Amino acid sequence: MTQHNEKGTQHDLVLYRIEAAKSDIKSAKILLEAGGYRGANNRAYYGIYHAISAIHALDGNAYKRHKDALANFNKKYIKTEIFPRTLGRRIAEAEEIRHASDYDDFYIATREEAEEQIATAK
Repeated sequence: MTQHNEKGTQHDLVLYRIEAAKSDIKSAKILLEAGGYRGANNRAYYGIYHAISAIHALDGNAYKRHKDALANFNKKYIKTEIFPRTLGRRIAEAEEIRHASDYDDFYIATREEAEEQIATAK
């Protein structure tokens, strides 16, 4: 088995994370069309998370925990209005919906909700 420990450039990392975000959004759309709304919510959220991680990589930052990545994104980019505050609220909602979709036993995800999460991810 080959182990890959190659280090890319900061630019490579940003592009990798953007591609991961695009792949997650594509998966969310496939799940949406198949009626897998909970899974679509999950993949849409990860599309958002990987896009945020790409933005952090531009500054040379990385966070191991999602809550740290989101909190620092809000602090650095939403509160300073580099990105609109409405986006910050939509990202927070996406995180809550992803958590409910993944962990709440009786959570019922809807098509409309999944469509909204995908729109936020885009």
